[in-house]
Amino acid sequence: MDTGPSVVVAGGAGYIGSHMVRMLRDSGYHPIVIDNLATGHADAATGATLKVGDIGDRDLVAAVLRKYRPRCVMHFAASSLVGESVAHPGRYWQNNLVQALALLETMLQEDVRQFIFSSTAAVYGAPVHVPMDEGHPRQPINPYGRSKLAVEHAMEDFSLAHGLRATSLRYFNAAGAHPDASLGERHEPETHLIPLVLQVASGRRPHIARYGTGHGTPDGSCVRDYVHVQDICAAHLLALRRLEAGGACNLAYNLGNGQGHSVTQVIETARRVTGHPIPVRDEPARAGDPPVLVADAARARDDLGWVPRYQDLDTIIHHAWQWEQRMRGAAAA
Repeated sequence: MDTGPSVVVAGGAGYIGSHMVRMLRDSGYHPIVIDNLATGHADAATGATLKVGDIGDRDLVAAVLRKYRPRCVMHFAASSLVGESVAHPGRYWQNNLVQALALLETMLQEDVRQFIFSSTAAVYGAPVHVPMDEGHPRQPINPYGRSKLAVEHAMEDFSLAHGLRATSLRYFNAAGAHPDASLGERHEPETHLIPLVLQVASGRRPHIARYGTGHGTPDGSCVRDYVHVQDICAAHLLALRRLEAGGACNLAYNLGNGQGHSVTQVIETARRVTGHPIPVRDEPARAGDPPVLVADAARARDDLGWVPRYQDLDTIIHHAWQWEQRMRGAAAA
């Protein structure tokens, strides 16, 4: 029987949530996962208590909170595809905002008042300055970013009105896999650059699309800040311990390495790490794709003591490649 303090992980069967479950378990906590498995995988939540359902199901959530009396709720259960949010905005407002509001209200009903929110750099929109700190204007340009920002505003209001103690963590580009290759990205469809590049390297895709080579960057392709999924989870663990200790709350923190890598650099690094040719097809630049998105994460380092462990792009891609090789083997079996 699990005897450590409980933490509810909403969306704990997904990519980042499952890594968080593993880290919590390894750190002496008892993770309780609530996930509807629409995009998650039950086997990714191994070692946790899994409750299958929606975070907007107030009866289910209330029963979980009453039974386990968690120290905190961590929320990873959002839809996160920018293009899909543009095509289906109602789906994003429903899943990302309405469901989150139901979760927060159920937490207050059951007197659970510590909350860590998986937010995104998409709340900032097009960069006004780079690197982007937490004071950067928040002007999201798509329903995904707007729905996440709306939850951040709700958290601020719930904190003022009801004493919610909350932290928002704004990721830039989550990447990588567990170093032992036991967890990684399993999105259908896959939209993230690094796993797509590695699927080309492993023969599961014929080529990688490079959208635009005329951006105002050194090699003309878009630059992004890639942060290892394990480092993201480490920041959540530090935020949890800060809340448990009664530290300052109701703050937002950027999570990024503070250095950007272009699409071309990612492809070249993947070629080197994998030893495989990776054919590239150049496509027109996508509308609204900022040339550069890089984080200033000094606040997380200063306040939380967060020091990313896996900052090197070669390491991030190496871990993701180990996972891709496992997935390729599973598909061939």
